[in-house]
Amino acid sequence: MLAHDLDRLRSLARDAAHAAHAAHAVPGPCLCPDDVLADRDDGTVVRHGPVVVKAHAPGTDDEEHRARIAVAAHPALRRILLPPLAQPAQPAQLTQPGQSARRVGFVGPVDDRPITAWPHGTPVDPADPDAAPWEDAARLLAMLHRTPPPVPSLPPMRAPVKAALAVDRMRRAGAPRPAVETVLRAWRTLPQKPAGALRSLCHGDFHLGQLVRDPQRPDAPWLLIDVDDLGLGDPAWDLARPGAWFAAGILPPDVWSRFLGAYLAAGGPAVDPVDPWGQLDVPARALTVQTAALALAKSTAEGRPLDEVEEVMIDTCARIGSSRTDLAPPAST
Repeated sequence: MLAHDLDRLRSLARDAAHAAHAAHAVPGPCLCPDDVLADRDDGTVVRHGPVVVKAHAPGTDDEEHRARIAVAAHPALRRILLPPLAQPAQPAQLTQPGQSARRVGFVGPVDDRPITAWPHGTPVDPADPDAAPWEDAARLLAMLHRTPPPVPSLPPMRAPVKAALAVDRMRRAGAPRPAVETVLRAWRTLPQKPAGALRSLCHGDFHLGQLVRDPQRPDAPWLLIDVDDLGLGDPAWDLARPGAWFAAGILPPDVWSRFLGAYLAAGGPAVDPVDPWGQLDVPARALTVQTAALALAKSTAEGRPLDEVEEVMIDTCARIGSSRTDLAPPAST
């Protein structure tokens, strides 16, 4: 994001954080934490005190985006998704009867990118993998998949298209040809139109970085964040990244077993308890390709070698491309 747009975004975050306390403002400099949490092509995120403001990707479909934000704000998802903040809105921004003064979540736009505001939450600590809340995440996904879509005209969830976008990015990055060919061979084993007629409510981009909890309450439950890819689809795609990591040997078998067991125990409908890989194989292969393709694109752009985990994903693509069999044995749960 350009510097002046980033300054505008930080100003919006500051205004959103202090809007509720404007009448009782204390003179003097603001001492709230003020950070740029992410600045990528697909989203820029800044924090000011208790508020996080996000500039969503350029070209975001406005109607689909509003539907996704409405899901996050819906009371039926209150125990599953972090709800957006309600912010003052201009009359032209109001889209529903009765919203005479506020439009949930939206505080933008900046440079034609929609801007939304959210409570700041404490994320999973990447430095403490033993404390990673795999079971809590699995239960949240099961609850999400079992929740009837609460708003009309919800778009498809975007997980299946993201592998294709990653492959295209890899091709344009000028990555080393042998590694690119390895990923493309794995890519060609996938059906052009993945099967999956289930129409569940899906997150679309699940990983542990999509979990936060209230920083003021250490015992607060975890909630899912980032609804940019949320929509209707095959819920097996929400289990695909952990499944791909398990198949690649990155996620230990006992952690995978705990995750999948907690999902099934919570009534998750994505997979058959007896043969989970019947539903997981294609999504897990797609996530392997996606991860490897992004690794090649990013490492090339940054002028660095692949790290150990990225090398493992390339090696897993080689295994996929050499055999066309399931990524992991059906009996491995």
